[in-house]
Amino acid sequence: MFDPEVMLRAAESVVGVLKRHRVDAVVIGATALAAYRYVRQTEDIDLGVNADLATLRAITESLRGGGFSAELREPDGDDPLGGVIDVTGGGGLLQIISYANRFPAVIDDAVRGANLTVRAGSPLRLVPIAQLIALKLYAGGYKSKADIVELLTRNPELDLNEVRAVCNRYRLSGLEELIADAR
Repeated sequence: MFDPEVMLRAAESVVGVLKRHRVDAVVIGATALAAYRYVRQTEDIDLGVNADLATLRAITESLRGGGFSAELREPDGDDPLGGVIDVTGGGGLLQIISYANRFPAVIDDAVRGANLTVRAGSPLRLVPIAQLIALKLYAGGYKSKADIVELLTRNPELDLNEVRAVCNRYRLSGLEELIADAR
């Protein structure tokens, strides 16, 4: 059963393991959506990272050594992600999602720009909203597009020119249609 407090503590511990491997992370997914006023049901926490497969393998072993159940799903040639580690054990699912060799710039920029945390004193930094929108646009699909429309609707003070600039920097298309839908 999903226990948010237990999951947050577990995610904070996992960030410590990532740091030991010199991997920075930002909170993405539904937890980040909630921080930006769009709450939807979730039973996991997603962390975006840039880590090659060798590093992901080492992180998986470190997590197992630390008492977590961790399973690495390696990408195939068509996978838009650079690998995913599913971490379980107490409270729910935590996913470490690597964009290395696929879409690393957005995570690098998000790590540099992340100035919000999930709670005071936490090492869990939230992806900035512009990079969150870019990640959702990169993911594509109906659900991700609906998430973008909700983010735009629920954050009317959002600087759309900044969001456009971020998405243009990553050569992502489709934002204008979603902005029109949000209006």
